[in-house]
Amino acid sequence: MAVKISGKGKLWVPVLAAALLGGCFGGKKPAPAAGTSAEPDKVLYDRAADDIKHGKYTVGRLNLQTLINTYPDSEYLAKAKLAIGDSYYKEGGMAGLKQSIAEYKDFITFFPFLDEAAYAQLQVGMSHYRQMEKPDRDHAEAVQAEAELQTFLEKYPNSPLAPQAQQRLRETQEVLAEGNFRVARFYFIRGANRAAGARLLELTSRYPLYSQADQANLMLAQIYEKTERNDLASKSYAKIVQEYPLSPLVREAKAKLTKFGAPVPQPDPVALARMKQEQQEAHNRTGLLRRSTGFVRSAPDVSAAARSGEPTLTPASETGDETLAIGPGASVGVGGGAGASGSSTSATVETVTPGSAPPAAQPAPATSANDPSADPNSGAAPNGDPSGATAGQPTQTSDAPAQAADKSQESTSKKKKGLRKVIPF
Repeated sequence: MAVKISGKGKLWVPVLAAALLGGCFGGKKPAPAAGTSAEPDKVLYDRAADDIKHGKYTVGRLNLQTLINTYPDSEYLAKAKLAIGDSYYKEGGMAGLKQSIAEYKDFITFFPFLDEAAYAQLQVGMSHYRQMEKPDRDHAEAVQAEAELQTFLEKYPNSPLAPQAQQRLRETQEVLAEGNFRVARFYFIRGANRAAGARLLELTSRYPLYSQADQANLMLAQIYEKTERNDLASKSYAKIVQEYPLSPLVREAKAKLTKFGAPVPQPDPVALARMKQEQQEAHNRTGLLRRSTGFVRSAPDVSAAARSGEPTLTPASETGDETLAIGPGASVGVGGGAGASGSSTSATVETVTPGSAPPAAQPAPATSANDPSADPNSGAAPNGDPSGATAGQPTQTSDAPAQAADKSQESTSKKKKGLRKVIPF
């Protein structure tokens, strides 16, 4: 459709065209909305996060450190600090994990009230957890992992990460308990009852969720039987019936309680529910491939660890020097907490030091040359005492059969340190 323009109107055409062209191409653009422009600190953080995601840990940490040094008031400062710790944790290796611990602890120091502080504390425990070794090796990292995870659960019990921390703590305590159990069994088989009892007492009191806690209580009860302390043996048998009601050892424990004339307790409902839940978790968690390759892995196998129940939150003893005073009617405790009513007896045994590795196999203790009836091929005394005490050895109390202590059963490394533990029988 053609538009007819009068003579006077022709003068307005160039002006109108110039206005339209100026508005489309030459005018000022509208200002962008707030928050849509990329700030330099955000650019650095995003770039570093992408580098770390693709395994460029050194480059990513360089950008994060640049952000921290250049923009000290940035809203990404805390995130950058935490991301540095995560980069070391993801990089792994002994050096990386140790550096991640330092970075996470720095974050907790500078930002203790942020929600991410709980995550940082969990990561400290996980860094130690990833460095744990098998139960028959050094326990130092396992002890540190236990302490850091316990700290997390004490400080952040309502955190969404608490269930994860609880499970990792159960697995860590399974490794520690397994190490103690192997040492106790080593001494138990050799007849060193007091050395075995020291380990078993600590194990059964600190780690009730241990997968072989019922067996540990049985061994402890048998040690008390050998030393004619049927009252204390009854307590260990009763503990099997009450706290491990689905254990195959319950029948034997009930028979022993009946033999001693002790009351047979009823199963604890909480313990019964926990064991039923454990059975539903399918205990064959360790597959054939994992079992066949276990000897080439340095990481411990935690497939037997409990999946329910409250893990122990009590910190381990730092020194390992503990005195147990047990008399007639007294309760068994660790750390000198048991009170003795009446006369109590004691003998010096090997110290249980947290973090210590199981001892290497030692030759059988030599028998006394003055005893002509002793068997030269065995370390037991001729009177049949499985503790290996030799004739003529001085005792600490008048109760000689219960007090003869074979100090050759002790680890030579503990003798050098001068550490001893006292355990009564």
